[in-house]
Order: sequence, then structure tokens, then C-alpha cells
Amino acid sequence: MSKLKEYNGHYCESEYEYAFIGFLGAEGWKYISGNSINRLNKRDVLIADDFKKFIEHTNPDLTSDEVTQIFDNVRLVGAESDFATLHKVYGWMVDGIQFTSQDGLAKMVHLIDFENPNNNIFRVVNQFTIEYTSNGQKENRRPDILLFVNGMPLCIIELKNPADAHATIYDAWEQINIRYWRDIPHLLHYCPLACISDGVKTRLGTVRTPYEHFYAWRRVNDGDEVSTLPFAETETMIKGVYSPTRFLEIFRDYIYFQDSIYDSDEVEIVCRYPQFFATKLLKQSIVNSIVTKSGKGCTYFGATGCGKTYTMAFLARQLALRCSNILEIGSPTIILIVDREELQKQGAKLFTKSKEFLNLGEVSVVKNRAHLRQELGARQSGGFYICTIQKFCDREDDKIGLINDRQNIICFSDEAHRTQLEHSKKIWFSKDANENMKAMLSKPYAKVLKEAFPKATFVGFTGTPIAETYQTFGEEIDRYTMDQAVADGLTVSIKYHPRIANVLLDKAKAKEIEDYYKKCADDGATSDDIEASKRAMSSMEVILSEPSRLEKLAIDIHNHYVLSCNGDPDRVQKAMIVCSSRKIAYSLLLKFKDKYPEWFEEKKIPDGVPTMDEELKELKPMPFMAMVSSVRSNDEAEMYNYLGGVKNDKRSEELDAAFKQEKSNFRIAIVVDMWITGFDVPTLTYLYNDKPLKKHLLIQTISRVNRKYPGKDYGMIIDYIGIRDNMREAMKVYGGDTSVAPTPDDVEQATSVFREELEILKNLFIDYDLTPFLNPGGNPIERYKLLSKAAEYVFVSTQVLRIEGNEKTNQVSFMTYFLKTVKRMRSAFDICQPSGNLDEEESALAQCFMAIAGFVRKMSGTSDVDAETMNRAVSKMVEEALKYNQVESVLESGEEEEIFSPEYFEKLSDVKMPATKLELLIKMLRKQIKEYGKVNQLAAKSFQEMIEKTIAEYHERRKHLTAEEAGATQEIASEDIIKAATEQALEILRQMNENRESFRKIGLTFEEKVFYDILIALRDQYNFEYGTNKEIDGIVLNDKCKSLAKKVKEIIDTKSSYADWLNNQNIRNQLKLDIKICLVKNGYPPEYSPEVFNNVMKQVENFEEYSETAPESKVISFTESLSTQKQIMVAEDITPYGIKNEIE
Repeated sequence: MSKLKEYNGHYCESEYEYAFIGFLGAEGWKYISGNSINRLNKRDVLIADDFKKFIEHTNPDLTSDEVTQIFDNVRLVGAESDFATLHKVYGWMVDGIQFTSQDGLAKMVHLIDFENPNNNIFRVVNQFTIEYTSNGQKENRRPDILLFVNGMPLCIIELKNPADAHATIYDAWEQINIRYWRDIPHLLHYCPLACISDGVKTRLGTVRTPYEHFYAWRRVNDGDEVSTLPFAETETMIKGVYSPTRFLEIFRDYIYFQDSIYDSDEVEIVCRYPQFFATKLLKQSIVNSIVTKSGKGCTYFGATGCGKTYTMAFLARQLALRCSNILEIGSPTIILIVDREELQKQGAKLFTKSKEFLNLGEVSVVKNRAHLRQELGARQSGGFYICTIQKFCDREDDKIGLINDRQNIICFSDEAHRTQLEHSKKIWFSKDANENMKAMLSKPYAKVLKEAFPKATFVGFTGTPIAETYQTFGEEIDRYTMDQAVADGLTVSIKYHPRIANVLLDKAKAKEIEDYYKKCADDGATSDDIEASKRAMSSMEVILSEPSRLEKLAIDIHNHYVLSCNGDPDRVQKAMIVCSSRKIAYSLLLKFKDKYPEWFEEKKIPDGVPTMDEELKELKPMPFMAMVSSVRSNDEAEMYNYLGGVKNDKRSEELDAAFKQEKSNFRIAIVVDMWITGFDVPTLTYLYNDKPLKKHLLIQTISRVNRKYPGKDYGMIIDYIGIRDNMREAMKVYGGDTSVAPTPDDVEQATSVFREELEILKNLFIDYDLTPFLNPGGNPIERYKLLSKAAEYVFVSTQVLRIEGNEKTNQVSFMTYFLKTVKRMRSAFDICQPSGNLDEEESALAQCFMAIAGFVRKMSGTSDVDAETMNRAVSKMVEEALKYNQVESVLESGEEEEIFSPEYFEKLSDVKMPATKLELLIKMLRKQIKEYGKVNQLAAKSFQEMIEKTIAEYHERRKHLTAEEAGATQEIASEDIIKAATEQALEILRQMNENRESFRKIGLTFEEKVFYDILIALRDQYNFEYGTNKEIDGIVLNDKCKSLAKKVKEIIDTKSSYADWLNNQNIRNQLKLDIKICLVKNGYPPEYSPEVFNNVMKQVENFEEYSETAPESKVISFTESLSTQKQIMVAEDITPYGIKNEIE
């Protein structure tokens, strides 16, 4: 290796270049300087000697002239475009080049030996000058490093000086993607891969990869700890990508091009490290499953936005091309099952353009089960088919369960199982043509799959796995979580901004909601907890749809969005508003339309957006805001017509296309269920949430804003309903290492319990003929009659049964015994059913007994404990929301309010609800104490202790309500406690006011009184004499401390006269020294005491920090101190925009 040039003591780019070459050399690349390579001229980009040597070695039957002819074919390659040439050459490199020898025989000549890496010639080259002509003049380009395999430059590496803060990897990217494609495209015809590095950031991509999609490689081998340390990127990249064997593996199967007919799109993608390792693990797991005939391929947990669809493509290629030696697989048939049309369209968009890459032959979307059966019956191997779960499970027109029993069928399920989770737990009721009730049996998704493909292998892909996922598809083979995706730069971080929108409702409205809940509990003391939960939650609509609330919501969203966009006017920032129901969504739309009619004028682009004529032709006139939803037959005419009526599908497709077009005028979508999963719009930045969300649906929804887009640093969730706790819980599961998979022991134990309880139920109904449930093809009407009679039998039975309780035997009614047994059976059924351990008879009987229990509850008006508990909790939530509705009326203006002013007390007296008044007082006190503490820590600490004591006493009294108080008079008792706490808080407020005003009575300024207080307090704390106390109008006065406080303040005033004194450390140090000298000269304390000096200095530092800081306008939340005590629910207030209240 040639020696470095002199660089005058500065670390230069060439030194890093040689270090990089040294790392590559350690992995097996042989270094050679470009200046020493034999080339006919500097336009040549191939190393002829290496190319010919490799061909001769691997094809000894070829003559020297034939070898030269092959070399010339590769050297002189051309196509209709530079990208098409790159794609064509890449195909030759991977598959070989067709060559007809002199004897007329055609053969495939391989340019790289992938099976035997040691047969190839690996070179790392620098100083490789390439000549080109620009405007008739010869010019040169010299890439930093090129990696040659068998004389062909497969990868270009561009470096920047690690010591130069102004030299970035973006500059390196620009060199490749702009200058090199412009000046020396004939080099890039052979270079599918590119790497850019500045010593801290080292990123991999292709020569056609946008800058924001160059990524680090953070693992060398599977199982390695993922390193996010910047300086580890270079070493991990070289060992993980550029060891020769790994490099060939990635080069061969993990660089994706669309089919050649789509070369004009110029799509070239290289895998990211999580996709690479997941594909290898998935492939091996599938092979093991097929060989052992388990049917369960595995589950892959990949965060939303991490590229699971491309992982499927890489996996499909591996299964098609790298399993030919496994007889049971050969060339497999792959079926991708998705759970909605949007994902089907996304899948079709990728896979139907990837026939060459997949190498499986036919790729198509299937219409239904019969179509799929026909396609599979016509072939014994190959094929890639895409189908929605709805079509796959629809047996109405296809009664035959079996589709194909070949063993080499592999099903990829993309979130599809979730759609069918409840399917297995229900009996579906409907009427026949004669109005007779029918009871239809349902089957779990796993059963439907097994019936269709009894010998196939099933693989689950999900970003939000649930327990049933693992039981249907097998153990988790790999995971890539949201936090990893953000750390790797695959997605942007998500910020959370709580803006709880309170509802202004009167007592009559509150009573109406309360009555509605009671009716819900009576009517829907129903079949199961989920139905009860849905009913309880639906009653929230009474609150969420309140007109004045929706009006405030519209104003707040408008103001936030406009302000945010004005802050970054050159970037497209789209938004989505998620509502809890279609009716609320439409009502909110009308509020926007009334207040901001300009948002509903249809245009192609927003005003002031520069656009080319070609772009305008692609755009349709659209409103700035629109609601996206399906229609229903019973929709009111106005909403039905707005949503397009019978043309709703066409309208939705047009809106979908427009929202994905960056420059379209359509910027804000109002949705309910559509577009919140599987919908990718990189420009989507803000999600305004007004819908109760939790678990996997919450993660799927908020992930809509985490896609990368130039200039977009984060996505933001603006929350109007309070999902913070649910979000934190969901992030624990889907953002980190927590698994929701049940253990084999869990499933085994649940199966045992289920069968025990099922036997008890069968014995209870031993005189009943249950065969209608055991025959899937049985008469649905007979099933319904059986359910009705069985429920009536339970309801009217007077039999009394004994059950064992705690140390005694209890007697219960037959109905209670039956319902409790069903509940226990169902709990076990939920765990063990997805595993496939239960036979069809067991599943059918479980459905039967759960349906009977549902009938019984409806007849009796009873409900199980869980549903009642849930209803009470939701009811309590509504009640509390109503109690605190007035807080916003005081604080919503966002203006700074003087807490001690007569106007404030007048506003406070208008607050009628006791809990609201206490809540407001506590918030204001906390805020004021914090402000006061900025200049007078001592007084603030005292008042903080007082307020904490008041809160503690309040909670203690609430906790010890007697049983009688907790009953009929609970509200009165609670209000008495609230009243007492309020009086204490008001007393603290008055004392604070008096303390603030006390400085006037002793002849000090407010700031001087701060130091006077600390001097008095330290004297008393350390028990030394200093001056004499006397009392004036109830105020303690010490003339000596008063004089010293004035001197300390005078020193501060002198130093603060200097410009920018707070930022001048020399002045600040001198200030502290002057004060210390002042204290010593004045004999404070009489004996030297470092502790006393330090305490005075703390107050000085505190005073310095806040002396020029205006009081904050942000309300200090009372929530944190109550986070573990649920006696009071605290609403978070809407604050004006411009005040940050974000949690990342």
C-alpha cells in the first residue's frame, strides 16, 4: 500500500481512506492501486486481466478468443437507458451470460462463482481515475474506493474526512447520485451497490437509492447485540456486509429490481440488516417445518414501517431458488393472505412487478377460493398468489373446504389472522327466506387454513402480534421493534402532544348519559365482555359528539395545523383526524365546513405551491379536507350523498390516490376505521386522535405518521381523548422485548382446564341432544331451536347445586352454576383454541354453551362480573369527565392570569362543582409555587410542603370512607372532604399572598426580602446569634439581617449592569466572591461555616438563573402526584399553540 502524503499534522480524508482499505484487507480483499492496473485507456472501467483469468479458470473448454469475445460483450454492453444497462448487467452477474461457442453450442457462462467464493478474485482499489468528455473537453473523476470481483466494479465507496465537520455523508451521496451518474455513468453500469461514510456514519445503499434510505448495518451475525454506537458503524458494516462470502450472498439475492419492463421507474433496493437476518431465519424455519410436517412455519414480528413486504419478497426468492435440493419444497407455491383491500393493492403493486426477481412464474391476485383452487390445480409447483382473508374464508359459494393438498404450498399471512380472532367464538344468527332464525357455526382461522391446505406451511408476519398469532403460526423466529426502527433511521420518532378536549354538559345531560349506561348494563348484560365493552364505549359517543366540543375541536385542530405548517412552509405536511364513529366524523366535518369554507374549495394544488405542468396533469381537483369512509344503507341522505352513495368505492380510490400525491390539494383526511392500518403516506405528519384506542390497533394507528420523508424529523400524535396510558402499555409490548406469546405450559394447562369445564357442562345437559352442533352441515334452524330450549331450561330450572368455597360449601342456583362454569371454560378456550389442540367437536360444543349463556343473560338481565366491572369503570370515567368540565372555561384562553387578583377569585367563585374548584386551585397553587421558587426557594419550599400535606390529607380521608358513606351518602361525604381540602388550599393561597406582600411592611424590595428570608432562616437553622428580632404589625424584623440583605442585593445589581452578565462566567464567579467577602466582613455567621455560605450561594444562583426570566404560561399539571391514586381524575387542559407540551 502506498504511503500517505504529508498532511501538515491534520487528519485528512486520504488517511481515513487507507484505514478503510486496511479494514477491507483484513476481511480478504486484496489491495491494488488504480494507477498500477493495466488498462488500454482511462475510460475502461473493467480489469481485463482479472475478468479473463476468472473465465478461463472456470471454463477451461473456452478458447482465448472466446474469452475475449465474452469480455467485449460485457465491456460494450448497452441498453435503452443507463438504468436499463445497470439492470441488464446485474442480471448477467447473477445468472450468467448466454454465449454461443464456435462449435455452435449455446452455454451459460457465469461471471461470478457464488457457490465457491474462493474461486473469485476480490480486489479493493483506490486512485482509479476514469476519463470522460464534457463539452468536448476531457475531464477526470476518481472515486475513493471501488470493490472489484473478477474484474468488475460491483460496489463504489465514497468517503468524507471524519475530522472535518463540514464534510458529510450527504456530500458523498451527491457525488455518486449526481456527479458520477452525470459524468461517468459507464462505471455505474457495473456498480449496483454503494456505500457512503464519514468515519462516524457508514451507510449502505444502491447507486439509485435516495439519500434518506441509506442505512447502517448494525449486526455482523444473527444473535449479535445490535450496536447503535456511531463509531461502531464502520467496523460492523465491513464485517457484516463486506466479508467476501457475505458480500456475494447479499449481492446475489438481496438486491431487488423490478421486472425489466418497468426499468423506467428506476427502482433498485438493497436489503437492510433486519430484512437480511429475518429472511435467513424464516427460510430455515420453513424448511424445518416442511421436513417435519408441523405446518407452523413461524411468526415474524416486524415493526410497522420496517419493510415486511420486501422481507416477504426476499424470502420468496430464497424459497424459489435456494431450496431446490430439498425434495419436499422444490419450487414452492406461495399464497399471500392479507386482511384488507389496501394491503392487497400494496402487495399486488410490488409482487406483480417482481416476476423476474421471485422466479416463481405466475404472480396474480385471486378473485375467490374457486379461482385459487383452479390455479393451484393447474400446476404442481411455482406461482405467487395474493388473496384477502375475507375472500379466503367466504364459503357461501364454495362449500368444499379443501383447496389443495400439496406439501410445497407456503402461506404468508400478513396480519390476516387478526380479522378472524372473534370469528371462532361466535355463533352467527340470521333469518332464512321464510323468516326462520338460523344459528350458523364458525371456525377459527387456523382451522380454515388447515382445511384448505392440510399439508401446507403457514408463516405469520405482523407488527403487532397477539397471543393467538403464535399459536396459529408457531414461535417467534425474529423481531424488529419500533424502537429499533427509530434508532436505525428506518422510521421517524413519534411525539405525543396531549390536548384533552373537555365537554361542557349540564346536569340533565349527565343524567341522560348515566341512564343510558344503566340501560346498557341491563340490555347488554350480554354474551361476553367484548360486546359489553363495545356497548359501554359506544355510549362515549354521547359525550364525544357534543356540538360545542366538536366546534372547539375543529378550531384547535385548525390552529395547530396552520401554525405547524407555517413553521415549515416548504415541506408538505399532511394530517389525519381519527374519530370514534362515522356520525361524529361527519359532524366534525360540518363544523370545519362552517368555520373554514375555504378548505372545501376544490383545487388541484394549494395556493402558492410551485408545480410543473406535467405534475398538474396528474392531479385532480380536490378539497383541502375530506372525510374518507364507507357508506351504509341506513346512512342519512346528506352523509350518504357526501360519501358518494353507490359510487363510494370510486370516490375512496380517488381520495386514496390524491392523498398519496405530495402536491395534491387534499391535505387533511378525517377517518374512522379506513386508512388507520396498512396505509403508507410518507408526508403524513400529524395525527389528531379523538378515538379510544389500545393495544395493537393503537400501535397500528399511530404508526401512520412514522414514515420517513425529506425534512420530516418526527410524526406527531395530538391526543384529544387521553390515550397516553394505553400508548405506554402498548409500547412496552410492541416497542421493546416483551412477548405476548403464551408458553407451551400455558396452552397445555388451559387445554386441561377447558376440557374439565366442558365435561361438567356436557353432564349438565346430558338429557339434551347436542348433535345439531356436532355436524357442520346440520340444519341451522335446528341449532337455533336447540339454543332456545336449552336457554329456557337453564332459566326456569329450580335445581340447587353445591360448590366448594373457602372452607365451606355454598349452595347456588342452576343458572348461576352454569354461567360461572361457562365463564371458566371460555377463559381457558381463549388461550388454547388458537393452538389447534382442540378437535371440531370440542370447538363446536364450546360455541354452543357460550351461545346458550348469552341467551340466558339476555333473558335474565344479568351479566358476568367482568362486564359489570367494565361498565362501572367506564361510567365512572364519564362521571368524572363531566365533573371537571369547567376547568377549561377558566384556562382555555391560555393567557397568563394573576392568581392573587380579585378577578381571579371572582372567576373561581363562579366554579360550581366542588371537585373542579379544588382541582383548579391545586393546579394554580402548584404553578405559582414553582414560579415563586425561582426567586425565593425557602418560601416556595414551605408552601410546597403545605400543599402536599393538604393533598395527602384529602386522599387519606377519601380512602377511609366508611361502608355507609360509600353507599347512599357517598356523594355528600365526598363533597364534604373536597370542601375541607378546598378551604385548606384557599388558606395556603392567602398565606402566599401575605408572604409576597410582607416585604413592603419592613421597608425592603421584593428581591431584598428573598435574601432577608434566607439570612433569617439560616441563622435559626444553625443556631447562631445575629442581630435582634422585633415585631412590627405581626412581621418579624431584624435590622442587621435587613441591612445585610440590602448589601447582597446591591452587589448583584452592580454585577448585573454588565451586558450579558448571566452568560459571562468570570463576572458570575466574581459576584459570588464579592458576596462571600461581604458576609465575612459583616460577621455572618460569627464563626466560619462553609454550609451557611453554600446555602446563601444556592439562593444567589437560583436568583441569577431566574432574575430575567418571565413567568411561564404553561400550567403545572397536578396529574403526576395523583398517578398512583385514582380518587380524582385530572383533565389536561388545552393550552394555546406556541407553548410546548410534548412527550417524545
